[in-house]
Amino acid sequence: MKRISVILADDHTIVREGFRKMLEFEDDIEVVGEAQNGRQAVDLAKKLRPAIVLMDIAMPLLNGLLATRQALKAVPTTKVIILSAHSDDAYVQNAIASGAMGFLLKQTSAHEVCRAIREVKNGKKFFSPAVAKRLQRLDDVASDLAGIPNSRNAPLTAREVELVQLIAEGKANKEAADIMGISVKTVEHHRMNLTNKLDIHDTASLTRYAISSGIIDNCVQLTIT
Repeated sequence: MKRISVILADDHTIVREGFRKMLEFEDDIEVVGEAQNGRQAVDLAKKLRPAIVLMDIAMPLLNGLLATRQALKAVPTTKVIILSAHSDDAYVQNAIASGAMGFLLKQTSAHEVCRAIREVKNGKKFFSPAVAKRLQRLDDVASDLAGIPNSRNAPLTAREVELVQLIAEGKANKEAADIMGISVKTVEHHRMNLTNKLDIHDTASLTRYAISSGIIDNCVQLTIT
């Protein structure tokens, strides 16, 4: 029997070790790699082409939602299950928008985690019970609001969110350019767009924006484009 290959992506070593030890008891599941940030998760997904990535949302260099988008684009056969300590509406909506097939709270039981891996591997979606209830409520609200215009400001692109995270983590333009694989000129162009969209003109204010909107801690305001 071919085992279900899994990559664990979480910036906390103790969390990865816990999941690895838990999954080692399953005859049909195999942990083939571990990543401590979103960029490593994408690189490992490209290299190992796992069946499943268990992806934390809050990770350095590249948050889990952007990493999910990039991994799925590079390896369409891989499926992603998001891990989070929170089940807020925006977290769940953005995980689904990123292409995740499942959303698990970190306090989920070992049995539920293994069940999620198996069901998602077979093409089904899987959500922790609390998350499933929220999704049902969101569907009900969406039905009630159908036809009401949305007047939100222009959203940030995925690239702009990447750059906001790196700036907030203290990366200079050249370092951010190297990490993102683009030119310094392109980074400067993105920064100008950020200034125009957000009306934010200094790094300290941009960092506060990243924290308040969750881009660093749990990326709750990300709009994928």
